[in-house]
Amino acid sequence: MLRDKSLEELASIVGRENLLTSGEELLCHGYDAQHIEGLPDAIVVPRSTEEVAGVLRLANRERIPVVPRGAGTGLSGGSVPARGGIVLLLRKMDRVLKIDKGELYAVVQAGVVNKELNDMLVPLGLFYPPDPASYRTSTLGGNIATNAGGPHTLKYGVTRDYVMGLEVVSPTGDIYRTGALTVKSVSGYDMTSLLVGSGGTLGIITEATLRLLPRPEHTETMTASFSAIRKAAEAVTAILASGITPSTMELMDRTTINVVEDFKHLGLPREAEALLLIETDGPRGRAEEEAAAVAAICRGLGADVKSATSTEERERLWEGRRAALPALARLKPTTILEDVTVPRTRIPEMLEAVWRIARREGIEVGVFGHAGDGNLHPTFLVDERDGEEMGRVERAVEEMFMVALGLGGTLSGEHGIGLTKARFLELERGKAGIEIMRRIKRALDPNDILNPGKVFP
Repeated sequence: MLRDKSLEELASIVGRENLLTSGEELLCHGYDAQHIEGLPDAIVVPRSTEEVAGVLRLANRERIPVVPRGAGTGLSGGSVPARGGIVLLLRKMDRVLKIDKGELYAVVQAGVVNKELNDMLVPLGLFYPPDPASYRTSTLGGNIATNAGGPHTLKYGVTRDYVMGLEVVSPTGDIYRTGALTVKSVSGYDMTSLLVGSGGTLGIITEATLRLLPRPEHTETMTASFSAIRKAAEAVTAILASGITPSTMELMDRTTINVVEDFKHLGLPREAEALLLIETDGPRGRAEEEAAAVAAICRGLGADVKSATSTEERERLWEGRRAALPALARLKPTTILEDVTVPRTRIPEMLEAVWRIARREGIEVGVFGHAGDGNLHPTFLVDERDGEEMGRVERAVEEMFMVALGLGGTLSGEHGIGLTKARFLELERGKAGIEIMRRIKRALDPNDILNPGKVFP
């Protein structure tokens, strides 16, 4: 519990109206999209970087845990107050400060929603490529803290590739900047890259300078349905080997196809074992030429290929892909959405292992994800009220992680380590790797106040 004196000081820093302590508010800001829960002692809603610094100076002095939070759409417990303390809610720091069309960058505060920035860029002929599934509600600060990816990672890369610089408040309350407005900069250590993906454990990101791109002139969209998952994986490899880099190649397995069809009635092929949603973009002629070549490769591997003939049809296909998780969630009260990445050629082995493990444990599972970069989202469907079933799913998830690492993969492609995967991290990074990361954490956060309990086992 926070002492009354600390609460009074917090109120003096951010204003009494921006200090929330009611039971309802604490409960509403104590869980994330994976329904991992914790209860803070207070919620602070700063309006400026200076207020953030004031909160952190107080917290560091009094050894109070501070957990940064955007929209709470994370899936690994990163924004959950595992040890109580203060939730630092950045929703009021939501201004787009500058868009420079000539130099192709935007300066934004941490609370700006991903989609809101892109909506502003449309009339300028620009776009910001990272587009996680939660892009309609997730904040750019949260995207940066988790190094968010999304469907267009294959061609355009992840959040880290677009962060030119940051304004950061250290755990001790110091304000500093990283990066530069220039295309190239090697002045000192690359603190920007260190902070991107650090899960709010090394500093509070309050402002970011983001690289923008010209919006593609044209996009071609198609689906390719396969009777065997191996053929879908072969298609992914063959397309990339041909020299074509689609803007996206998304995958749904049979279970996911069918639940999405039940939910959205889009005419998806229920009999297919795998469905790829593929797009090419760029100048119209080039996008159309690449789409024709992609379709030929897929048909050569036995796929049934259908192309979207209108913007409305394209949007409906994407509605289906983005509905994968809510469609699966209709089957059971609890969804355990995981995030493993393997080399693209090992996708069939990974999928077969997931299905085998789920069958053995008697658990329903659907798989979707980003086939173009090997990032899969096995989603286990359970009831958290059933302790025995939850024990089985924990065994299944642990075995799945071991399989992914054995295939040369990684524990997390885009959700981060947070709380849920901390105990497995040493399996991937080794004891020496974990100790190096701990030394960095101790150097920047000597009192361990910033998002404690995350990342490290």
